Amino acid sequence: MLKKVDVALQANVYFDGKVISRTIFLADGNRQTLGVVLPGEYSFSTSQGEVMQVTSGNFEVLLPGATEWVNYSAGTQFELAADVSFSIKTQGIAEYCCSYL
Repeated sequence: MLKKVDVALQANVYFDGKVISRTIFLADGNRQTLGVVLPGEYSFSTSQGEVMQVTSGNFEVLLPGATEWVNYSAGTQFELAADVSFSIKTQGIAEYCCSYL
């Protein structure tokens, strides 16, 4: 549970609404995004370092420079450097929390 946060009123909508997130602003000045991903395969790029925590469901992730997909289920996380591209795919609805480094 997150306490004492401000939430952006406008959602971040990607891939024709198949990936949607909300930005939250924490009391300490940091921000995170909380997102929902519908079944499919998606590619993203980072502008800064990120830690992606899977909060429900399951993602398969193709990390930068990798040739094999890695499975991440609820309760696991992976880290991404700034200015990289990665792909995720899911067979069901999955959720995440992204923290920025």
